[in-house]
Amino acid sequence: MKISTIHPDNIGATISTLCVIHCFATPFLFITQSYMIVVPGWWQALNYVFLALSLFAVYKTSQNSSNQIVKTLLFVFWGILASLLISEEFELFHLPEFITYLTGLTLAGLHIYNKKYCQCVDDECCVD
Repeated sequence: MKISTIHPDNIGATISTLCVIHCFATPFLFITQSYMIVVPGWWQALNYVFLALSLFAVYKTSQNSSNQIVKTLLFVFWGILASLLISEEFELFHLPEFITYLTGLTLAGLHIYNKKYCQCVDDECCVD
């Protein structure tokens, strides 16, 4: 199965949920591995892999959605998530982790809502 045949909302909901699991698991992973002084680079790189994949899913979803509000909210929440992850990486400001979890879950919820209620029935509804 090619990735282009998978519905972008399925990709988006899956990636967003995996991102939340990744963020939630990080503290527990390092508590159990207390001998590790620094976070492995590959683990931190997953943040950017999830961001890139979720941007792809948001972009593709926005091309197939009939609801302008959902399209806008997808990009807004992706931007918030990107800002939170970049801020955490460079220690610009610190917010409670639940905000990151909530943002990721909101993205997943928007993808699920979009798939259920906001699909174009023809190519005309997606033309700007």
